Amino acid sequence: MSLPATLELSDRSVTLRRATAGDLPAVVALLSDDPLGATRDGPTVDGGLTPYVTAFEAIDADPAQLLVVAAAEGRVVATMQLSFIPGLSRRGALRAQVEGVRVHADLRGSGLGRAMLTWAVDEARTRGCALVQLTSDKQRTRAHGFYEELGFVASPTASSCPSDRAGQPPLRGCASRCEVAPGARRADAPLPRASSSMGRAADF
Repeated sequence: MSLPATLELSDRSVTLRRATAGDLPAVVALLSDDPLGATRDGPTVDGGLTPYVTAFEAIDADPAQLLVVAAAEGRVVATMQLSFIPGLSRRGALRAQVEGVRVHADLRGSGLGRAMLTWAVDEARTRGCALVQLTSDKQRTRAHGFYEELGFVASPTASSCPSDRAGQPPLRGCASRCEVAPGARRADAPLPRASSSMGRAADF
């Protein structure tokens, strides 16, 4: 699929496009606009916007990375990042990783998040991916229900990994993926302690 793309919601049209450096303040504001994000993101955290600029430059220079924003009425109202990861498993299958999905508080419940994830799955299909996966903190229970409605299923595997340094705490977010057939449901799958990893096998 190509960018920019138009996402049609019930009451407005939203433009999905590749993010630019000028979008960083708005993207960082979206990342920090919830109780979890406020503790780890934002320009007031150590380093200001500098670490975000460094990360953006690396993302923007890598063809396997895609940071997008959704814009409406001249302002950025949502964002997400897609990473396209080659691997040897599944006969050398390419997979898409979705991260940092955020929608402005004013548009939550508008269908924008669903439209963005649908676009992301279509983009993965276009690029030849065999599956789409994402991670979500266990505290984001509403988000988990939303992802499950779209066909993602929580991994039952605990997500903490031992640190490789003596005396250091476990690394967070090392959850395994859950790879399921389209339409399958695993409602009884427990969520990991630190972050939930969810996967959707692509029917491509």
